[in-house]
Amino acid sequence: MEAATTKSIHFTPWHLRERTRNFRRRFSKTIQSNFFYSFLFLPKQKRDAIIDVYTFCRAVDDVVDDLVGPVTFGHAASEARLELDKWRAEIDLLYAGHPTTAITRNLRNVLEQFPMPKEYFEEMINGCEMDLSHHRYETFDELYQYCYRVAAITGLMCVEIFTYREAQAREYAVNLGIALQLTNILRDLKEDAERGRIYLPQEDLRRFGYSEHDLANSVVNDNFRALMKFECDRARSFYRQAEELFPHKDQATLTAAVTMGKIYFRLLEQIEQNDYDVFNHQIRLHRPERFYIALREWARATRRKSEGVSDGETERRREDS
Repeated sequence: MEAATTKSIHFTPWHLRERTRNFRRRFSKTIQSNFFYSFLFLPKQKRDAIIDVYTFCRAVDDVVDDLVGPVTFGHAASEARLELDKWRAEIDLLYAGHPTTAITRNLRNVLEQFPMPKEYFEEMINGCEMDLSHHRYETFDELYQYCYRVAAITGLMCVEIFTYREAQAREYAVNLGIALQLTNILRDLKEDAERGRIYLPQEDLRRFGYSEHDLANSVVNDNFRALMKFECDRARSFYRQAEELFPHKDQATLTAAVTMGKIYFRLLEQIEQNDYDVFNHQIRLHRPERFYIALREWARATRRKSEGVSDGETERRREDS
């Protein structure tokens, strides 16, 4: 397994093109392209497992993603809740050994290779359901719960597939997941506001004197910049915590997570470099930069491994915690 991991990033240009083409065919419709570049160099077994997990996450998210505005009540919300309940029942069947959908049958194969708690899937569904009733968040504590369910849980699923030796890897995944979701929220302020969703805590809007009316009208003023600096600093704190918690014995297997963190941190830096104006500047990395970050991190991991800097293994040895 170690040898396979090392060999997985030694490709000729033709092999890279073929791997990218084949991976994109399965992956591009499943998750955002930023994740695509993070997972490109994973061994096939893990890459396929990641795709299957994200296919589930995407399917659940799609149940509520297209609904606009506060939808606590109404036919659309009722239909969405029924769909989410069907997914809950399907997860019950999955863990009972009798999945009935193509998505959960694929997940059964994933769980046979990379066991993970049923709670992860249940919490993911709960997080998506919050978008049916929570179109505002009064405090950061409330927002944190949402971010934990829709992003940190995904990170926990991923590290089970990446594999790890140190239990600390789970804490790392949680903090990184929160950081990524906060970055998404800041990048997508305008789009979310247009759909009636404001994820910035109400207590923060009041603190900096920036109203929902201002947000709806894409007002960029000193109050907005002060608010955004505060929110960016908060996101930075979670990136910093993740870095401090990084389990160095697992460097070899967590390279995909590191890559993801580097890509999203660059997005956060772009927000700051554009003076926090996410309304009039597109916050995104071009494909060459994302590919460069991914290739750089995988090359670094391989070099450390060959030099004996990290003794991470591809097989997880769970620690009691």
